[in-house]
Amino acid sequence: MAETWGKSLEKNHKTINQQQPTMKSIVSLFIGLFLFATATAHDVNYSGSIPHTFRNAQGGVIANGYFLFEKNQLIHLETTASKTLTFPLSAFSAGDRLFLKEKINRLNLINSGTTENKPTPRKFPLALVLLTLTLALAVLWKNTHFSKRKFLAPLFLASFAGIFSAFGSKILHLSQSNTSPQFLDSTFAAFVPQVSTFYDTTYYYVQSNGIPSTHTMMVGISNHGWQQQVPTPQCYFGTNAWPIPLHPTMAANPIPVDSIHFIRGAIALAANGIPIFNVHTNTGVDSYIDGQLDNFGGHCGRADDYHYHIAPLHLYNYTPTSLPCAIGLDGYAVYGSTEPNGSPMQPLDINHGHYGSNGVYHYHGTAAAPYMIARMAGQVTEDNTHQLIPQAAAHSTRPALTPLNGALITACTPNSAGNGYNLTYTLNGQVDSIVYTWNNAGNYIFRFYTAGNGTFTSNTYHNNYQCVNPLSQEEISLDQNEVWVYPNPAQGMLHFSPSMAGVNSTISLYSMQGKLLMQKYTAGETSLSVSEFLAGIYLCKIEAKGKQMVQKMILK
Repeated sequence: MAETWGKSLEKNHKTINQQQPTMKSIVSLFIGLFLFATATAHDVNYSGSIPHTFRNAQGGVIANGYFLFEKNQLIHLETTASKTLTFPLSAFSAGDRLFLKEKINRLNLINSGTTENKPTPRKFPLALVLLTLTLALAVLWKNTHFSKRKFLAPLFLASFAGIFSAFGSKILHLSQSNTSPQFLDSTFAAFVPQVSTFYDTTYYYVQSNGIPSTHTMMVGISNHGWQQQVPTPQCYFGTNAWPIPLHPTMAANPIPVDSIHFIRGAIALAANGIPIFNVHTNTGVDSYIDGQLDNFGGHCGRADDYHYHIAPLHLYNYTPTSLPCAIGLDGYAVYGSTEPNGSPMQPLDINHGHYGSNGVYHYHGTAAAPYMIARMAGQVTEDNTHQLIPQAAAHSTRPALTPLNGALITACTPNSAGNGYNLTYTLNGQVDSIVYTWNNAGNYIFRFYTAGNGTFTSNTYHNNYQCVNPLSQEEISLDQNEVWVYPNPAQGMLHFSPSMAGVNSTISLYSMQGKLLMQKYTAGETSLSVSEFLAGIYLCKIEAKGKQMVQKMILK
């Protein structure tokens, strides 16, 4: 009987062992899944696959191909026929020079290991494979004899650790990103000197006077959409500059851009320094469809402040499509109808954006509602009036007026002195006008002409907040092809071009608000200590050889 029972037990034990996987098969499964995970975790990079048509200043085609590198101030290109060509940067059109400078900056950032919004490897495939492995191990655990389960324990621990690492880092990647000031510099570069910038550890600040230099204003507003407000300069400088977060964070519950939220103030800033407001008015209507906007999607608010209400896609006439046309005040960029690498726009989510090929979120501007930002994807703060804060403030010069039904604006032309406008409009078949000017003392003079009774009326107002760009366009727009100051960024010392050796010169250092911080008269010195200044962005003005130029300098 005992013998029979023993044989039966031995038979059952063999059967169980036949059903259990060997340790060799377990280890083989683990290695196979790990290799599959490694293979599927790599990103594919398609950037640079679309050829670019390079043109000269007259619009003629120089080459059709790809940027390779810049060396000794020469641009090296590879044509679609695999031929290498070399040109000086000055041989290209203004738009292509911006395109090439962006490529050079990106290449320098990559080589220095400080690329903006540096992509995080996509770990979802690895995490899913490890999760599958864990489930497989659980089945193996259940069906493995207790004496052999100790061999599975290390595999369980490794699998759980891998899942936590893969999913955890992905969640952190989805919620936080860093935006480099160099990337934002390239975004606003095409509109310098109308736009100037500086930054600290938290925000990147954009300064402008709120007046676009790239297009006319107010023309195109319908005959029931004008509220008698006109464009005047605003003091978006210094402590009242536009702040853009350098460390944007995705919101767990994005706030909608609707007729309740963000109906006061801006939600984004265009690359030319003009704020962009919610497309909805305080009555809930779509300002674009209602005809309240001009031909470029803007109009003036109650403070005579000009702003847009839709995506400023027209700015792509001046800046490459690889750069944003605007930056949301949550810190995320707004692109046009294509992806930054030139490929077709990918499907948009409920916020009117998506994650890019670099793993960082961005919005897209479109010709149809919601035009730009449907919900603020990034974390933002609202005040008790549902205005996004912090942001720059416009300051009115005169009391706000009311809509003038039937009035149709026909022109808004700057005067020859650059300190005012002549706005004409038709009303009841007559041509009326508002002619207004301002001065550096903050005085505004308005003259109103009414054709119906042939009368002129005038009013004078004063605005303590009126200001001008701290450094004139003439100074900043001088030829900067020669490298006069280096390195940039600098730390402790500035060095000047060897051509300045023995040349008397004046070196001035300004804050980005235009405040003179230092002025030194030199007799041919080729270096200057700046160790006493804090890290940040400054303007270095050099007067020598009967010329003057201003160069933006970053001090570390």
